[in-house]
Amino acid sequence: MSNPVLAKGITEGEGPVAMPDGSVWIVEMAGNRACVTRVSDDNVEVKIRVGGRPNGMTVDGNGRLWVAEAREGQVHCYNVNGSLRSVVDHPENRFLWPNDLRFGPDGLLYLTDSGVLDTVFITGIAINPDWANLDYRGCVYVIDPLTSKVLRRFDDGIKFTNGLAFGPDDKLYVNETIGGNVYQYDVLNTDAPERRLFGNVNTADGPAGWRGPDGMAFGTDGRLYCTVYGQGDVTVLDPEGKVSERLPTNGLRPTNIAFAQGRRTAFVTEVLNSCVEVLDVPCEGLPLHRPRFD
Repeated sequence: MSNPVLAKGITEGEGPVAMPDGSVWIVEMAGNRACVTRVSDDNVEVKIRVGGRPNGMTVDGNGRLWVAEAREGQVHCYNVNGSLRSVVDHPENRFLWPNDLRFGPDGLLYLTDSGVLDTVFITGIAINPDWANLDYRGCVYVIDPLTSKVLRRFDDGIKFTNGLAFGPDDKLYVNETIGGNVYQYDVLNTDAPERRLFGNVNTADGPAGWRGPDGMAFGTDGRLYCTVYGQGDVTVLDPEGKVSERLPTNGLRPTNIAFAQGRRTAFVTEVLNSCVEVLDVPCEGLPLHRPRFD
């Protein structure tokens, strides 16, 4: 039985953010779109032309959108009206591949960097066939949203850092796409948190090629719902990091997930079928941290 589809015609969708009105805002990564898009009931409306390659997105308590832009290696902050408010640049050179971002319980912004230039990883419109042998310097950055300055970075050498989420324990969970690992970091008690293996989402007999965890979100049931690109499912990890269940997606390439507000529903961006799928889930989503900056 296939999942319902909220909207089609999405060009490389990512970074879903569920809004109170029932809509979901996403980024479209493809160069001919490169935008922030509002999706609702089969209606697709471009709201912001970002340019480059927008890869991830989150929202603060003021309703401002924070977008990880991979092509130029920046983080953009947009006001509610769509105007550009600020740009976060790397303090020395540039971010390699700003991938995804979330606010923490401390009010700071956490950004994953996949550790490779997108122009090296993607050749033409396809993933570099030599992806397994590229030099990945994936890490996590901590940003002060008030000043748009990088405070610090931690970890290094992650093989394609991808999605991230804060759990009910206030720890940060980060995906490593190559190999399928999900890591846990105690970021609130130290500036240099140790990497701890939490779980792995890849199946032993999964498809060959580029495959692994992409975006993820916690449910109020304490479980971690992780989209697995190239495997065609949302793998659910229990609080101990063990695989609890796998929720199939219609397409083989789900990229990210967001829980609808106040409903037991999740939105999944999926790039093979160019759509946003709707999944029935057993709980609501754990509320995201959305600090206000007055």
